[in-house]
Amino acid sequence: MGAGHAHKLYRHGHSPVHALPPHCKLAAAFAFVVVVVSTPREAVWAFGLYAVLLAAVAAAARIPAGFLLLRRLLIEVPFVAFAVLMPFMAQGERVEVLGMSLSVSGLWGAWNVLAKGTLGVAASVLLASTTELRALLLGLQQLKLPPLLVQIASFMIRYGDVITDELRRMSIARRSRGFEARGIRHWGVLAKTAGALFIRSYERGERVHLAMVSRGYAGSMPVIDEVVATRAQWAYAAVLPAAALAVCLMGWTL
Repeated sequence: MGAGHAHKLYRHGHSPVHALPPHCKLAAAFAFVVVVVSTPREAVWAFGLYAVLLAAVAAAARIPAGFLLLRRLLIEVPFVAFAVLMPFMAQGERVEVLGMSLSVSGLWGAWNVLAKGTLGVAASVLLASTTELRALLLGLQQLKLPPLLVQIASFMIRYGDVITDELRRMSIARRSRGFEARGIRHWGVLAKTAGALFIRSYERGERVHLAMVSRGYAGSMPVIDEVVATRAQWAYAAVLPAAALAVCLMGWTL
């Protein structure tokens, strides 16, 4: 898969969670999210237990709460905004809350989106915080995801970093020449910057592809080291989704 690099979400550590093979963690996180989504929204207590389970995983991985909650869950803000609007827009039975008429079904829908979305994002952040980027891609290969999709994901992530770095250098070059975008009259300069960025990225992609072909690339990336999981590691990874499944079953029966 080539040389790996640590992404911004990754937090280096030597915990038992870090040591698990990546495909075990991927399968466990996916199963956990499926169980959470399958839980009835009326079982409010169940989502509290899911949060406790994730907190236990974060503690085992030695991931600080501030790292997980304050900085990494901000990606959920658009979903929060959508959930806040649901009680005002949904139809059906209404209820008065702080002088506002809100939809009962909208309130349940907002709770459903917030609870399940937050738990899903938290599980994903924990996965990314304990698994390097290259290991994630290798884990997808181990789970028999189509190789072409794995390669597309790999190139997309790596070229995202390249394009971001190129954009940063162009921004520094503009500022060093005294340019600051302050209004609509500067949109033309920004449009030219976007065009130049596209051309540079396209040319770099061609150069990289030619370099890969000259080194024997024939449509698939070589796997240098294959990680094999033991039964004990699979069992350890299955603790989280198994506990969540027990909570989900109780949520449907109680």
